[in-house]
Amino acid sequence: MAHVSAAERRPQLIKAAIDLMTREGVAAGSTRAIAAELGVAQATVHYTFGTKEDLYRAVMEQLTEDLVAQVERAAPEDAGFEAAVAAFAAALWRTVGEQPTSYQLLTELSMFALRTPSLSEALRSHYGGIVDVTAKLVNEAAERTGHRLAQPAETIARFFLAGFDGLTMQHLSLPDEAAEHTALQALVSAVVALAGGRLDLVTVPAG
Repeated sequence: MAHVSAAERRPQLIKAAIDLMTREGVAAGSTRAIAAELGVAQATVHYTFGTKEDLYRAVMEQLTEDLVAQVERAAPEDAGFEAAVAAFAAALWRTVGEQPTSYQLLTELSMFALRTPSLSEALRSHYGGIVDVTAKLVNEAAERTGHRLAQPAETIARFFLAGFDGLTMQHLSLPDEAAEHTALQALVSAVVALAGGRLDLVTVPAG
């Protein structure tokens, strides 16, 4: 059998892990099972990634990169700020409908990482990366359209993601297309208002 380098084997193992855990859940994703999914020795997984946690980290990164790439391709070049945010949200929401298993797997991996000390930093890095990408898209839309942001792009990104994550969980748990569309419109409207300084923030006691 021809030798396959670690660089070539890496994406194959990531895909095998995604396929397996999408079907059977994160708990089923042992290195032995992932190796069997691809038809290689278990030692190949450890040689390529080091640990199971390293492989899980790579799976999270791959799933996120794939989703972000789809959204970035959908960003309009000639739209105003409001339309750009709406297009971004619509494109991202479309991926939820088209790839619900990817979001379910990301959610499962995130919950697993919260209880796995060796993955806690990977989860922080993973979600921080999502915030950074979203803030970058907000900044780019504002700069392209001459829109002055009333709040830092990171604050706007965190607000949007908080609402979007909740909508995603509702879609996975209790789907209702009409209610979800209305909620998505409300979220986009609130994000645009926050970005434009038109959303009055109610004082909430700290702590």
